[in-house]
Amino acid sequence: MSQTADMIIDGASLTLDRVLTLAAGTDIALADDARERMQASVDTVRAVVESGEVRYGINTGFGAFANQVISRDEVRTLQYNLVRSHTTGVGEPMAAELVRRIILLKANSLAVGVSGIRPQVVEALLALLRADVLPVIPSRGSVGASGDLAPLAHLSLALIGEGEAMHRGKLLTGAQVLDAAGIDPVELQAKEGLALLNGTQVSAALAMQGYAELSRLLDAAIVAGALTVEGIAGSYTPFDARIHAVRKLPAQEEVARRFRELLTESQIHSDHAACARVQDPYAVRCMPQVLGAVLATLEHARSVLEAECNAVSDNPLIFGDETLSGGNFHAEPLGFVADFMAIAATDLGNMSERRTDLLVRRVNPKLNLFLTHRPGLESGYMIAHVTAAALASENKTLAHPASADSIPTSAGQEDHVSMAPWAGIKLLQICGNVANILAIELLAATEAVHQQEPLETTPKLKQVMKAMREVAALPEGDQRLDQLIAAVASAVREGRISAK
Repeated sequence: MSQTADMIIDGASLTLDRVLTLAAGTDIALADDARERMQASVDTVRAVVESGEVRYGINTGFGAFANQVISRDEVRTLQYNLVRSHTTGVGEPMAAELVRRIILLKANSLAVGVSGIRPQVVEALLALLRADVLPVIPSRGSVGASGDLAPLAHLSLALIGEGEAMHRGKLLTGAQVLDAAGIDPVELQAKEGLALLNGTQVSAALAMQGYAELSRLLDAAIVAGALTVEGIAGSYTPFDARIHAVRKLPAQEEVARRFRELLTESQIHSDHAACARVQDPYAVRCMPQVLGAVLATLEHARSVLEAECNAVSDNPLIFGDETLSGGNFHAEPLGFVADFMAIAATDLGNMSERRTDLLVRRVNPKLNLFLTHRPGLESGYMIAHVTAAALASENKTLAHPASADSIPTSAGQEDHVSMAPWAGIKLLQICGNVANILAIELLAATEAVHQQEPLETTPKLKQVMKAMREVAALPEGDQRLDQLIAAVASAVREGRISAK
């Protein structure tokens, strides 16, 4: 084990934050105690092979072929056949940051030492990370049960010198992949192909990315919502701590607190203190309740994803001399949280779109319809709101839970599947849409506050206004807005628009 490595993996101490902040070329080493545990499980596998005792996953076929016994002479061939035959992924390749996380999660899972795989194989995975040689993993082809078989087969194929990888913007194939990582081809032993392919690391990486993106979207939504309160000259009363204390929901109380930090005294607020409006619409008044529910969803997802960082999800598993066959490869826990986050993200976008509607429809009489400067001659934010509406509608279709579906595979042996990878992919699509929806609200709300000058907003929201102008200068009259929306959406996704 390298004592100077940036990260040591041992199968027990990996955190979600460490996974999400994994940088290209990170120096990662395998802990010595993990090597010992792994070797003990390998010794058990070798003893089974030598004895000829039939145990699933070691000297049998897989899936519907589980009852087919494989001779001692063909056990290694079985592993290569497994990797090659399961390399069936299609669709656009996964992003580099996802591939890095998949490799890290797979290596750490194997380091627990119950998978019957040699430390040398994990060392090969870590060599790919250190050199930032990233196997090309197609995004489609896994149903999230028996592990993410097809995508992980593409990863595994690179280890044996038959796959593809990206390195410094160049596509490498076959032996070039291993040369770039400075390693020899992995010579698969009994059970090692299965240990590499079985597992939920692709489903986990997608859900973790969705968690990170939704967390940043929530931060931006609180900022956007507070700006909208000022833009429509809304009430501060719905954020009063006493209201939320009696609901008994900690996440709701926390969101209300964040709003109170932004919505301190302002000239805009003081100016409409005696206005006739009694209550604001739900999209404004109920932000602590709805955004609090989003925060609670994230907290639940985090608890599952933290556990997944050090989880073993292949099969069968080695405990001492015993080989136990179970179903840890089933990704339903990840499918559920990805779908739950997708629903929360969709509603985050729904509420933002409604707030944009309030901004452009002149709820605040100090504003012009559609936030124009010259009504009739200009359209202002009329069609920007239409874009937000289009994206919100698209999300409602995408939010249909993938995990509610199941389709039998492997001749009925795998008769219930999670569809967790699709749940994760949809979640990321929704998050991308919500970033644009929030960008439109942020632009509209910034314009609405600007149009009320010389009345000033709160000190913290003035800082937000300054940050917004640095990202995208407000248009003077009608001009194209797509580039401004893209710039703000990018800032939202990078966490540069935040209440923290």
